[in-house]
Amino acid sequence: MCGVLEPLQTQVTLQAQVEELRSVVMENGQLPITLIGYSWGAMLSYVFAAQNPSLVKKLIMVSSGVFEEQYAATIMETRLSRLTEEARARLDALMGALDDPANSDKNATFAQLGEIISEADSFDPMPHTNEVIECEFALFDSVWNDAQELRKSGELVAMGRRIQCPVVAIHGDYDPHPAEGIAIPLSRVVKDFRFYLLTRCGHHPWYEKEAREPFYKLLKRELR
Repeated sequence: MCGVLEPLQTQVTLQAQVEELRSVVMENGQLPITLIGYSWGAMLSYVFAAQNPSLVKKLIMVSSGVFEEQYAATIMETRLSRLTEEARARLDALMGALDDPANSDKNATFAQLGEIISEADSFDPMPHTNEVIECEFALFDSVWNDAQELRKSGELVAMGRRIQCPVVAIHGDYDPHPAEGIAIPLSRVVKDFRFYLLTRCGHHPWYEKEAREPFYKLLKRELR
């Protein structure tokens, strides 16, 4: 048995989100904690563990983004190849709307974009409801710009040398974020690193018909 915290990120810079997470962990966590991060949350948790090594006893990264620019080049290309012509046109229109200063509701546009991307990112998903609480495009745009700068400079990967706890990465073989973009860079810098690749699995393992059980089995094992 274990307790669970699910902090929400509300700050508009990467460092502010790290500090926000630290505040929640210090106030509510039984230290040191096991930190589980999904997608962007996996990268945020990685930065947090590097900056606060004494607070984290294990880091589990699920469906992380990639850690070097060379691996990011094919992500959108892979997504587009999986969509119908109609969906590709819709995606292009939504991305254009996000760049349009006259768009007064970019949060709604961002939410619609997320639905199409989620379709491209999934292998064989179970029926499920949308769990997104709220989409905030400005927050995403600001924080992701910070993350990209860290990645481009090489500092993001280098942070792994400061992580003292075991790090486990769980990734789907159908995830458009190439597994090599996590496994190769982190294996070079993290002292205790293990990588698990789930077959027939997209970006959301807990929704995938064939990967759901193996994912939860692996997660439970790592939490022990």
